[in-house]
Amino acid sequence: MAAVELSYEITGVGPPLYLVHGIGSRKLGWAGLLPHLEDRFTCVTSDLRGHGASPVPATPYSLDDLVADLEALRATLGHEKIHVIGHSLGGMIGPAYARAHPDRALTVGLLSTAAGRTEEDRAKLRGVIAAMEERGIRPVLDTLVQRWYTDDFIAAHPDLIDIRKQQVVDTPAEVFLNVFRIYAATEMAPWLGEVACPCLVLTGGDAARRRAGHPRRPQTRHPDRGARPRRPPRPRLPAAPRRRGLTGVMCGAGRRGRTGRAAAPRRR
Repeated sequence: MAAVELSYEITGVGPPLYLVHGIGSRKLGWAGLLPHLEDRFTCVTSDLRGHGASPVPATPYSLDDLVADLEALRATLGHEKIHVIGHSLGGMIGPAYARAHPDRALTVGLLSTAAGRTEEDRAKLRGVIAAMEERGIRPVLDTLVQRWYTDDFIAAHPDLIDIRKQQVVDTPAEVFLNVFRIYAATEMAPWLGEVACPCLVLTGGDAARRRAGHPRRPQTRHPDRGARPRRPPRPRLPAAPRRRGLTGVMCGAGRRGRTGRAAAPRRR
C-alpha cells in the first residue's frame, strides 16, 4: 500500500524530533509535552493514517505501512535524519522505522509499549479484540481505559479520560480494530537487537505494566554489549513534570498547543 500524506504540525527549534501517537489517539495528545521539548527540538507531531485529520485509506494496514508513512513525512519535510519518540503503537512504529531506515534514525524513544509478551498476555489481547468485534468498540471502552490508566489517574482526571474516549469513538471502527490488531500481533523482541541507533525506554510502574499487558521493558541489544538499555546522546529528552506524571502531560493537560500546518520545517 502506498504511503499517505499525514496531517502534521511543527513547533520548536532544533534537531527534528518526530512524535508518533498510539492506537486511536491524535497528534494533540503530545500538546502537554511539547513545552518541555520546543526549546531544544523541532517537534513534528502527526496523525496516523485513519486518525484525526489524516486521510483514511481502505484497511487493512500493516506496521510496514505506518513506517512508510513516517518515512514519507520525513522526506516531505526535508529532514536528513530524525529523532523519533513513539507511544504505545507508536513505540513499535519508532523502532521499526529505525530498523527499516537506519541511515535516517538518530535515536528512538519507546514509551509504554510492549515486547516479550507471554502467551497469557497475547490471549488477553485477543480476547479484547474478539469482544470489540462481537459487541462493538463503545461497549468495551471502559475495559480499554482500565488497561491504559491506573485507578488513581482515572479518578483524578475524568476530563482527560473523556477526551481519550472521544478520540477512540471518533476513529473509524475498522481503523481502530486494524491498528489494535497490529499492536496485538507485533512482537518486537526477536528484532529489537537489529536497531542500531541509541534507544530510550520508558514505561510505568510494575502494577501499571501488569494491567497493560506489558510483561517487561523491551531492551535494545548491541552485538558487543549484550542486552542493555542504550542511552541516547545529548541533547537528552527532559523528564515529564512529576506533579502530573507522563500520562497527564501526554494527554495535553494544561495546554492545547499551537494549531495549523507548517509548510516547511524551521531549522537552525
